Parts: sequence; C-alpha cells; structure tokens
Amino acid sequence: MDELLVEMVDIAKSFPGVRALENAQFDLRRGEVHGLVGENGAGKSTLMKILAGIYRRDAGVIRIRGEEQEITSPRAAQELGISIIHQELNLMGHLTVAQNIFIGREPRRGLLLDEKALNRKTAALFEELHIRLDPSTRVSRLAVAQQQMVEIAKALSYNSDVLVMDEPTATLTDTEIDELFRITRHLRERGHGIVHISHRLQELKQITDRVTVMRDGRYIDTVATAEASTQEIISMMVGRTVYEATPELPETPDPTVMLEVRHLNRGRQVRDISFSLHRGEILGIAGLVGAGRTEVVRAIFAADLPESGEILVNGNPVTIRTPADAVRHGIAYLSEDRKRYGLALGMDVETNAVLASLGQFTNRFGWVKTAATRRKALELIETLAIKTPRVTQRVKNLSGGNQQKVVIAKWLIADTDILIFDEPTRGIDVGAKSEIYKLLNDLARQGKAVIMISSELPEILRMSHRILVMCEGRITGELASAEATQERIMTLATQRDSVAAA
Repeated sequence: MDELLVEMVDIAKSFPGVRALENAQFDLRRGEVHGLVGENGAGKSTLMKILAGIYRRDAGVIRIRGEEQEITSPRAAQELGISIIHQELNLMGHLTVAQNIFIGREPRRGLLLDEKALNRKTAALFEELHIRLDPSTRVSRLAVAQQQMVEIAKALSYNSDVLVMDEPTATLTDTEIDELFRITRHLRERGHGIVHISHRLQELKQITDRVTVMRDGRYIDTVATAEASTQEIISMMVGRTVYEATPELPETPDPTVMLEVRHLNRGRQVRDISFSLHRGEILGIAGLVGAGRTEVVRAIFAADLPESGEILVNGNPVTIRTPADAVRHGIAYLSEDRKRYGLALGMDVETNAVLASLGQFTNRFGWVKTAATRRKALELIETLAIKTPRVTQRVKNLSGGNQQKVVIAKWLIADTDILIFDEPTRGIDVGAKSEIYKLLNDLARQGKAVIMISSELPEILRMSHRILVMCEGRITGELASAEATQERIMTLATQRDSVAAA
C-alpha cells in the first residue's frame, strides 16, 4: 500500500546544550513495517516522541494522512491514530490486563464498573489479534513478552493505525520475538503502519520493509530492506569502521581464582549455584529470561541476600551483607536496569562517576576535593569516549549508550577487580557495543575478572572464555569457548535438570 500515513519533513529539536535533531525526516506507509536505526544519540527516539506528542518540535512539518498537523500532546497523537510503545513498559502491575487496556474508558453499569463487559471487550480485542491471554490476570503476573502484547492491544484499542515500537525485542527470548513478529505481520496485513526501532540489526531482514538510518540527529538515508546489507546499514549508522569482526579473546586466563561461589541458594531462582572465576577471564552466563542469571549475581553482590552458600574472594571466605561490603571486597555490579540501579539521573556526569568512590576524593575533614573529582571524571570521559557537552551535564539527558558508559566509569574509578556486567549492551547501538566489547577485553587483559550476562547468544559466544548455562535457577552446563555453539547453549538452556559440565 502506497498511502502515506506519516510524513515528517525538516524536523528540528534542541534541548539545553544539545542539538538533538536537525533537518530530520521520516515517512511511513500504510501496511508496512519501517525500521528506524542509528547509534544512541542519533535522534531516533526524539523524532518518534515528537510524532507521539511527547515533545514539541522547534521547526519542520508533520503531515498525517496528507494533512498538516500540530501534535501538541500524547492525547492529540492518540486522536490522530498514533500510539507509541516505549522500551520501558508503562503498565500498572496491580491492575488486571483488561483494566490496564481500558483504563479511564471502562464500561459501567450505573456507578459501578462492569467487570464482565470489560473482560468481554478485552477478549474480543485479543481474539482479533490472535493473542492468548486471560483478561482478568493481574499484569504483575505476566512475563515481559506478555506485557508487551498488552501494550500493543492497549494501543490498538484507541483505533491507532500508526504504531511505534521502541526496542520491542530488547528483553525477549527468541521464541517471544517470533510471537511478537507474528503479531507485527498480522497488523501489517490489516493495513497498520509500524515503526520498529531496534539496535538488533539482524532483525531488520526478518520484519521490516524499509529502513531509515539516522546519525547525529540528521537523516542519512532510507533503503529497501531487501536491497541493503547489514554492513551497509552499519556504515551509514556510524560513518566509521566498527569493532564488528569477531575479536580475538584475551590470552588464556591466569589460573588464579579471584571469585569462588559455593552452593549459593535463594528461593527457586538461585538453586545450589557453584562456580569459580579466574583472573583475566570473561565468564559468560547464558539462559532464557527467568532462568535466574540476574538473581545469582544480585545474590553475590548482596543486592538480594542469599539464604545459604559461601563466597570466597582471592581464596578467602568473605561476608557480604550489603552492596557496600561487596565493593569493599573488590566486586562491582552493573545492573541490567542502569536507570533504576546504576545512576542518579538527576545528578551530573561528574557526580555519578565518583559516587562509588567518594572516599578517594575527600580530605581529613570530609570535604570533597572537587578539583580531583573533576579531573578524574574528565579523564574517564575521554577514555570511554562519553558523548556529553560538559562534565556537569545531567545524566538523564544523555543517550542510553553514554549512560551505560558513565556506570562503567563509576566502577573503573572505584578500581574494583571483579566486575559483573548484566546485559552490558542492552539498548545500545552497534558503535557503542563495539567500544564496550573492546573495553571488556581490555579489562581482562589488565587482570580484572569479568562476569557477563547477555541474552544475545552471538555476544556471549564472541566474548566469553567459558560459558555457564542456566535453566530454572540451576547451572545446567559449562562450555569452553572452543566448543560452544548457539545450539549447544540452547539445549542446556531448556534442560530442566542440573547436569554435569559439558
């Protein structure tokens, strides 16, 4: 279908100290899935937030179905048939699926909410989309993929024919991605226009018809997906050579054991976990969503207290009851949710960078040596190539990739020797990913010991000396890098009973 649902021309937008968009453009046809890609900070989300009425443009023209429009609010966008599903889902866990979808628009019987009519209305919507969910289920009980289906249904309940999905597959397993793509294709066949923002470039060939590339707030090009290779898209995105070819792993790790975990337990998600981590090693932990990977490292770091088990650092048993204890023993944890657990978003880059190591920068009276903190923060900004207009920029105004680099800077300044990276490249573009891969290898070469959790199997395979695989709270296998394949990992990841190391 050739009808243009959306046309955005010469869009400009600035924030304090940042030119986010300049002469940006984008269009969306009825009955297509249009990929929108670019590095973090390229302006993708800003452009779509302007379309969704979250931001007001400074200049440019927006046409919806051929008519010029002023989109002044999210409600105005909804009235025009435009909905956006954000990377951070926006549902109320204590309410049911049906209540979330029709919040504020519930059918009533007199003054009372008509729950039966509400559930029937939701069930009819699900049947139309071929979604199998119970409308009366509380959202807090749903998996992330199911919550995403609820968000899609909610958007379509407003009769939206333009649907923007921001990183929809970032937290999903391969099976869940297949289901999401089934829904997406179904919507395309019904004539909806779908914007698919993603850093997973391998998905583009599977689901998109066209791809628009942005860089540094500017429009670069729009290409038919079938006619462009992934490498061509990467070149347009970054404008430079990236660390794409499989890198050589650092030399064989030192046999010295820096961290040993013995019989760690916490509920059903951490069940009799034992492993060791060597100096100079990158140890990958793989498994499906819900396998217990994050729960294991949170228990090690005392973000959640284990029920039993023993932790040894450099051969010595240690007591870790708080994250501060973990840091004192040289352990750092970079959470998968950097905004919630890794950063003080309202504070600036400098403050965030030194938060975990303020003791290094205070005098005997407890006063912070601001010249020293400024010097160290500037050094790490340069080392990690953090894109920020100034060291006093608030972290919440940085792109996702640069926020992640600030978290890494914090732990590098703290000079911890055991670093746990939980989904270190989630929501990060291909250029920033390559920099983080290089950084992880550099840390290993310096003798740091690294644990890396990742849902992306190619990432686990390319970066790990050894791979632990988990299923339902247990380690179901261990693979050396030379023998690991995606097939072997997936076999272990779906194996319910603990087995000997492969």
